[in-house]
Amino acid sequence: MLSEPRSGRLAAWGNALLAGLVSPDDAVLAVVGEDAVHRVEGLPGESAPVGLTLALGRLRALGATGLRVALPAPGHPLGLSGPPEFNARALEAEEAVVCHGAAFGLVPEVYEAGPEGDVHVEVVWHCLPVREAPPADVPSLGEAERELAEALREATEVLTRLDVAGSGPVAEAAIDAYRARAEHGREVLAPGYPPRAVRVLELAQRVGALIALAGAGGHGGAVSASEMAARGAALRPVERTARRAQVAAYNSVVEERERGVR
Repeated sequence: MLSEPRSGRLAAWGNALLAGLVSPDDAVLAVVGEDAVHRVEGLPGESAPVGLTLALGRLRALGATGLRVALPAPGHPLGLSGPPEFNARALEAEEAVVCHGAAFGLVPEVYEAGPEGDVHVEVVWHCLPVREAPPADVPSLGEAERELAEALREATEVLTRLDVAGSGPVAEAAIDAYRARAEHGREVLAPGYPPRAVRVLELAQRVGALIALAGAGGHGGAVSASEMAARGAALRPVERTARRAQVAAYNSVVEERERGVR
């Protein structure tokens, strides 16, 4: 949850590119990040995988005016709209990008290549047809912010009672250090996103750090099966809320544009 999903980077910087706020080179550099290369396979009109610059330009020519994120989990098709084939692929990857204005979606497949000690990551985005329908279970930014704040309070109270890692000042310091390492040298969102989206995404990532620390054990005390079950029950709803908030933040530019057109 803390680390930025590749679909989030592609949607955020793709939206900035489609809006003319960044250059193609800057957008692709931000999307690729520390990976070696990203390619897009199955793009209409192309018989072989192509680079991101060409792919984003082709999607725009096909009618795409924005990019949305989906972060599905078993039993929770968050951000998806079908068809079943695309949903199944996105669920396997736990993420996807869905075009707005064109009936296509992109699902990443990650490969590691190279000898031991010099391994690099390559990503192939599979372009597949999607159903043009409202995405599942995506809240507004305002709803996401309220839900996330409430879920964070409830989870913190439960974890404190259980003496679980992630609930005290030591955990707070660990979260701050964890986020500082993860965010060093990167922007939280691409140009063009409203400040509220940045705030919601940062809070969702902070909650993700809490979940990771609590789930890893560390300086808390839950060791019995019953305590582990109680920890899991406390974390499941807040993890779901944090994913919903992430999707709301990444999709906010497209949602605001839609509201402006109506």
